[in-house]
Amino acid sequence: MLFYVAKRLATGAALLLVVVTLIFIAVHLVPGDPARTILTGTGSTPTEEAVAQLRTELGLNLPLGEQYTRYLSDLAHGSLGHSLQDGRPVTAYIGERMPRTIQLIVATTLVSVLIGVTLGALAARRGRFLDRFVLFGSSLGIAIPAYVAAILLIFGVGVQLQWLPSGGYTDISEGFGLYLQGLILPVVALSIGFTAIVARMTRASVLATARQDWVRTAEAVGLRRRTVFIRHVVRNALTPVLTVTGLQMGALLGGTVIVERVFSWPGLSGLLIDGVTNRDYPLVQGVVIVAAAIFIALNIVVDVSYGLLDPRGRRS
Repeated sequence: MLFYVAKRLATGAALLLVVVTLIFIAVHLVPGDPARTILTGTGSTPTEEAVAQLRTELGLNLPLGEQYTRYLSDLAHGSLGHSLQDGRPVTAYIGERMPRTIQLIVATTLVSVLIGVTLGALAARRGRFLDRFVLFGSSLGIAIPAYVAAILLIFGVGVQLQWLPSGGYTDISEGFGLYLQGLILPVVALSIGFTAIVARMTRASVLATARQDWVRTAEAVGLRRRTVFIRHVVRNALTPVLTVTGLQMGALLGGTVIVERVFSWPGLSGLLIDGVTNRDYPLVQGVVIVAAAIFIALNIVVDVSYGLLDPRGRRS
């Protein structure tokens, strides 16, 4: 098992290095000069001498290969660099915004898994009507993009009914009730597709598990069908659900970008968009690398958990 974990960690590290290289190349291919953008933002027209001097101070005049080597050296020492706009460490920016994005992801995952597993298991057990209802509802949920759901929720619940705030963020220290009110609509928008995927996966996995011979044997020896279903069928059917949950949590890191922007939620999305707008290479690279690292880590955790639950996963 230790070899299996070490192998997955090594694979994740190699994949992260590929991501670092690709994002470094990508941001330097974006048209525009960060030095000129910074000086233009001061309200005056910069001279070529001033632009050249700032490029030298920021190290942007160095060959791309040397910039890449320096960036890898900084990463090896735990630094994501400094913002080109104000010289502030990128880690400080991310440290402020990351918890708010994590709050959305964790809340969305809890809601989606709880509702999705329940609906999927009931659809596999309770007959045609509920089964068809869950299949139709999940197909509709998967088809609706999160940002479309966000706009509809803002218009319907926030503007027309005025039940909940249509945007903004209230820190939990200012009141849990106010914090929860601002959290509900973004979580609902992100949960629709997530819940639909979990429900369909749970339904398919429960149906496949229920057809196994050992299930019929357990019922034949006198165990109650309800006990067999809950303690044996559902529990054994949750392994694929664990896999898809990990993948969806990683996908939420990218899916929250537009939703956070729509709801004015001060998470990583605003930081990333500001970095792209201002040609702030270290800021963009830092946000993408942190998101990629979390995604890779989630996949490693899922793979290891799958191996612990099912030894066949380790052997394969």
